[in-house]
Amino acid sequence: MIKNIPKHIAIIPDGNRRWAKKHSLKPWEGHYEGAQRFEELVNIAFDAGVESITFWGSSVNNLKKRPLKEKVALLDIYEKYFKKLISDPRIFKDNIKINVIGKWQEQFPEKLKKLLQEGITKTSSHTGLNLNFLLAYNGDDDIIEAVKNIIKRDDTSPEKINAKLIANNLMSRVIPKIDLVIRTGVQNDPHNSAGFLMWQTQNSQLYFTDLQFPDFTAEKFILALKDFSERARRLGK
Repeated sequence: MIKNIPKHIAIIPDGNRRWAKKHSLKPWEGHYEGAQRFEELVNIAFDAGVESITFWGSSVNNLKKRPLKEKVALLDIYEKYFKKLISDPRIFKDNIKINVIGKWQEQFPEKLKKLLQEGITKTSSHTGLNLNFLLAYNGDDDIIEAVKNIIKRDDTSPEKINAKLIANNLMSRVIPKIDLVIRTGVQNDPHNSAGFLMWQTQNSQLYFTDLQFPDFTAEKFILALKDFSERARRLGK
């Protein structure tokens, strides 16, 4: 049994397309494999005692710049996964709340938006575990939206602007502080990107692996949890 399990894990699943290319498959086949891997890791994490999981499904650029065929396939994966997710008995047995953060309402087709909203609505009263999806999400947009929301307020003067006010106006305001960020597929280039949840990751531990996400198996995930459990977190002290 692993001691000191992180309460909140965020996953940046890089490498689906490179994995597909390595296996002579189409890019979207890598995304399908990645979706299956994520489903597996979520169950392991919750069973281990993790309370919140955040998964970065796509950035705005992922959806705007990739070929149409790949984009369509990615949206199809979201649709199939969420249909399965919102009918999963565990969502209700374990009181799991689903949150979807990002500009998905601007980017996604109506059918998919209704499905995502159904998942959010059905679990809105859940108070147990949290399953957060970042879809059409960029961290810089998150901060910009917070600034815009604050400016729109009639009662806000410069003296009233503080950390709590900013946090409460983020797109990602429902997401708590993150203990561990796991990024796969870094290929000796460990880095953050697009300002990933910059407010919630101020004191996060980072775990990088060269493994592409479809190869980040349950066994490798457990190793990441063990690695975290052995670290001494100073939290800026």
